Amino acid sequence: MTAAPSPRDRSQASGASAHTAAAGPEGQTRTAAPSDRVRLRRKRERGSYDRTVIDAILDEALVAHLGIVEPDGQPLVIPTLHARCGDVVYLHGSAASRTLRVLASGVRVCLTVSIVDGLVLARSAMHHSANYRSAVLLGTAWSVEEPAQKLAAFRAIVEHVVPGRWPDVRPPSERELKATAVLAMPIDEASAKVRTGPPLDDEDDYALRAWAGVIPLSIAAGAPQADPRLPAGIAAPAYAHGYERPCADRPQCAAAADTAA
Repeated sequence: MTAAPSPRDRSQASGASAHTAAAGPEGQTRTAAPSDRVRLRRKRERGSYDRTVIDAILDEALVAHLGIVEPDGQPLVIPTLHARCGDVVYLHGSAASRTLRVLASGVRVCLTVSIVDGLVLARSAMHHSANYRSAVLLGTAWSVEEPAQKLAAFRAIVEHVVPGRWPDVRPPSERELKATAVLAMPIDEASAKVRTGPPLDDEDDYALRAWAGVIPLSIAAGAPQADPRLPAGIAAPAYAHGYERPCADRPQCAAAADTAA
């Protein structure tokens, strides 16, 4: 829960840039001015339109949520795996999916990703919050049909989830490629929102005898668990033993980005 922004909130911003007509803070360069649809209205000091910030969030997050409104007016939000390759985000699902068929027809969509970095415990119940990084993309998606680009998108998604995995596995067959839909969504309208730091209590509440601070959260991988049908003598690869979310650009996206429509 968070209260309405105060002057103190604005003075202890997360470090993400707020939108102004001028350039953002040092180290942040927007590729284009944000549209009215993605411009933040609340907690604007936590907002960023810098593509390096947006891309980093997309690259680290494991799950994206895709929102659409179906022709009958029913809203749907679908969790899905994704991968960013340059200026495009790839998504996949069953070719028989009604939702994906609607998406491929060019309807407007909203894609969001979120990463929770910590729980923020304040002295006041109303100032409890979370440290987080999130990104919102608006636009339309198109169906990827060209076989080489579709295969490259599959590779990018696999490598997004587990970097280094693609060379170790059988690639999709022609039948599997036909049975699976791949959608591409350009990063045309996007914004990020970030909160960092300690709780922001009302000044009078700092004297209260209640513990306040942050409980950090992160993805922690456990020891790999072998498939019961795995033949003896096949050891878990290094990327399974030392798994962690990557934060840098990955070269496996190059092929998909080069063939993007």
